[in-house]
Amino acid sequence: MPILPFIEPDWPAPDNVVACCTTRDGGVSSAPHDTLNLAGHVGDSSSDVVENRERLRLALECEVQLSWLDQVHGAAAVEAQLQSCPAADAQWTRQPGLACTVMTADCLPVLFCAQSGDVVAAAHAGWRGLQAGVLEATIAAMAVPVTELLAWLGPAIGPDAFEVGPEVYRAFVQSDAAERQATRACFRPSRHRPEHWYADLHALARLRLAMAGVTRVYGGEYCTYQDSARFFSYRRDGETGRMASLVALRPGG
Repeated sequence: MPILPFIEPDWPAPDNVVACCTTRDGGVSSAPHDTLNLAGHVGDSSSDVVENRERLRLALECEVQLSWLDQVHGAAAVEAQLQSCPAADAQWTRQPGLACTVMTADCLPVLFCAQSGDVVAAAHAGWRGLQAGVLEATIAAMAVPVTELLAWLGPAIGPDAFEVGPEVYRAFVQSDAAERQATRACFRPSRHRPEHWYADLHALARLRLAMAGVTRVYGGEYCTYQDSARFFSYRRDGETGRMASLVALRPGG
């Protein structure tokens, strides 16, 4: 059985919840996708992607099947399934042994579980999806009281590297009228270019989650851009691979 260097969420999830995030290590892909690229749309060898996905499945602590998405930077949340790969950016399941999986290389992966241990979800939150409401859509699809939810923020581009233009700043500030001051605090003016800001994706996600009533939020300490040894980063490298973040209900749990 392959051994992969997973990052496991530090959160008080129920014992029957399994969750992890991959790094770029442990696969067979060649540069610039080296080595554990899990995405089939980035120019990598399809046979290498298949092998990497199988290595991921075999390396998990319990036997689960992986549900994948065709991510489109939107806000749709769908029920996880194996038969197809729907165009969506979040998925949820109540089925044990089926892992909700999202891929990232700077965007923010957010994993969810209910304290009751009967539903989990994963969301891909780039700035477009985050602003459009992908986290809120995921919470609604899970259909449990928000006070029962836990969320973990995985590796994403950090606030010292994610420079954005005025369209991104305005999109968030104008849409979050009720929390405009708090939203502005998630942006820091760039010293290099006028009308540009450094955006804090983790802080924006925490704010959106709090506005939705989810207060038990963990993670947020990993920057994909700054840690080239462990993480793929599209902003840093351009052509690159993708990590996977997944959450599942343990089979038989």
